[in-house]
Amino acid sequence: MKLVRYNNFEPNYPSSFSGLLDKFFNESVNAEANKFTPSVDISEDENSYELELAIPGVKKEDFKINLVDGKLTISGERKRKEKKEGKNYHSVQSQYGSFSKSFFLPEDVSHEKIEAKYEDGVLQVLIPKTEKKVVKSTIEVK
Repeated sequence: MKLVRYNNFEPNYPSSFSGLLDKFFNESVNAEANKFTPSVDISEDENSYELELAIPGVKKEDFKINLVDGKLTISGERKRKEKKEGKNYHSVQSQYGSFSKSFFLPEDVSHEKIEAKYEDGVLQVLIPKTEKKVVKSTIEVK
């Protein structure tokens, strides 16, 4: 026998406090219909910055990456699969629709050498840093 938590509220109401918070923030932040926000990991080493966006189910030609005045914008759309006849969904937690994320890049990046690749549902954007210029001068005291 399988035990299932009973939700005596309406079916669209979360059965746990955690679920309630998730529903509240997802619907409040993503108030526009057909929009979602992919999760992003940002890391840095001595040579580059790296953005990793978890966006499974999107074709690489559906991404748009633009850089304007130091603002990197990544956008695209995750399309809902057509529902098959005779298939009943009991839960759909996947998010679908268009998305857009923007990042202001620091001044020490090489704009011409930014690379992006998409593999296993993760979009990886590599942003190389420019070589640090050491400005050294001697100031005479008068």
